[in-house]
Formats: sequence, structure tokens, C-alpha cells
Amino acid sequence: MVDNNNWRPTPPGGVGGGGGGGGGTEAGLHGGDWRSQLLPESRERIINKIMRTLKRHLPVSGPEGLQELKKIAMRFEEKSYTAATSQSDYLRKISSKMLTMETKSQNTIPNALPSNSAGNSTKDVGTT
Repeated sequence: MVDNNNWRPTPPGGVGGGGGGGGGTEAGLHGGDWRSQLLPESRERIINKIMRTLKRHLPVSGPEGLQELKKIAMRFEEKSYTAATSQSDYLRKISSKMLTMETKSQNTIPNALPSNSAGNSTKDVGTT
């Protein structure tokens, strides 16, 4: 039981009155306790990773574009944070969305380039 409680720090609100070990820990993790243990610096790092992914896949120009990307990243992170039932669920939601973006981007970039130029669009029709 002692080892079971050493894997995580004491929540900012103090030790609390549960003291039962297993049951209290499980209920705390699913009741929002995991959020109090996620440091703001960790959330900021995650937002920065989301930003890097967005920059790779969305056109950005100037500081206004970067600010808009930051807003998007922050809103997405906040929605994931609020909807998640645990820290691993939170990370899974974000990772899944980023992977989906990577996959869709890889599938659409080759198709998007030919549609932007008239010369390549006839190639798709087969009139070469």
C-alpha cells in the first residue's frame, strides 16, 4: 500500500481525509484529481507540440497567423483536458488527433498540389 501511494505527488489541496489507499486513489483519478497533478508547464509543453504539428500542416504568415495557431492549439488542448477522464486519456486524445492530422495531411498534400495548377488537373482525367 505504501508503494501504491508513492507513484504520485500529494495534491495541492493536501492529503485529504480518505486515507484508504486503493479506493481513494482510483476515485480521485476518475473524479478530476489527475488534473490537479498536471503542472501548467506540462500543459504548455503539450500546447507547443500541438503548435508544431499545426505549423507543419497549416499555412501561417506573420505574427497574426502564429497567434491564431496558438489560439487553436490552446482551445484544442483545453477541450481535450476537460473531456479526458485521466491523464492517459488526455494524452491519448491529443495524440490521436495529431496522428489523424498527420495522416490526412500526407494523403491530401499530393492531391492538393495538382488541383492548384491547371496543367496537372488534366493529368488526373487521363487526357495526356
